[in-house]
Amino acid sequence: MTDSAPGPGPDEELQCSAKGCRADAVWALRWNNPKIHTPDRRKVWLACDEHRESLSAFLGRRDFLKDVVPVTDLGEPPREG
Repeated sequence: MTDSAPGPGPDEELQCSAKGCRADAVWALRWNNPKIHTPDRRKVWLACDEHRESLSAFLGRRDFLKDVVPVTDLGEPPREG
């Protein structure tokens, strides 16, 4: 899953975005690359509990990470900040 959407469909499998991981996603990391995306655009990486910190750190070092929400809240509007 790459672009943010209204939320996952009822039959959509949500797996962690970490390379080689097949675990169920628990977290949605919403991010934006300001060099190529408009300020309101959000891309989404999914993370299991094990990979939440490493994926967040990768995006955070680049100042891309905007917020992290539970997958169940993926359809909620992004928080400011």
